[in-house]
Amino acid sequence: MIAVSTVNVNGLRAAAKKGFGPWLAATEADVVCLQEVRAEPAQLPAEIREPEGWHTLWAPAAAKGRAGVALLSREAPLAQRIGFGSAEFDGSGRYAEIELPGLTVASLYLPSGEVGTERQEEKERFMAEFLTHLTELHAKAAANGREVLVCGDWNIAHREADLKNWRANQKSSGFLPEERAWLSRVFDEAGYVDVVRRLHPETEGPYTWWSYRGKAFDNDSGWRIDHQIATPQLAERAVSARVERAASYDARWSDHAPVTAVYDL
Repeated sequence: MIAVSTVNVNGLRAAAKKGFGPWLAATEADVVCLQEVRAEPAQLPAEIREPEGWHTLWAPAAAKGRAGVALLSREAPLAQRIGFGSAEFDGSGRYAEIELPGLTVASLYLPSGEVGTERQEEKERFMAEFLTHLTELHAKAAANGREVLVCGDWNIAHREADLKNWRANQKSSGFLPEERAWLSRVFDEAGYVDVVRRLHPETEGPYTWWSYRGKAFDNDSGWRIDHQIATPQLAERAVSARVERAASYDARWSDHAPVTAVYDL
């Protein structure tokens, strides 16, 4: 059995002051994928930068204080990689992967976008390149008898069931028709499976992000944008998946919640 957690920490230095450390110490996960770290390793407290019992891979963004992903694994990786061969995005702190026996695990922070701005154009460029990478990664893994799990903040809600106020957000980045169609291509063309949706096909949500504004968290008015997306055979081996939603607003250490899944390998 292997348990994998993914969470956008919304600034790891801030999260470390609010409860990330105790969560990490208590987690059942064998691999933890982090997004939006927003710090160089040297800027992190030692107990966060080099937590006892974990092997770490940090992939900060070249732009200070932005993006940044990381992977923490209890087992030493056989290999590790930052970026996916993109001239534009490999230094942006948005993708890293590690190889474990029979399994590649990646941490992804897909750009959030903003309709009508260059940020949305950047998101679209990233998606175009990344779909090619996903397709090639799946093919390579299949040829070598391996599985792939891409975890992270994908910044796209795929279905109406993936966000509370879907009617009001049909023209919002993260729920645009073209973004949802792209995620469908990840499933239908690149051959991946949404692990949480496979295990919870009829559930509203479970949401993984709630705005800090208003009463979004208290009203559970959220979005499901943090995903574990796997090759089909690995998805079939997923025995459980849950969102670790905080018990109360003041107990949160990020505006996202960890998504944890267990796989029977």
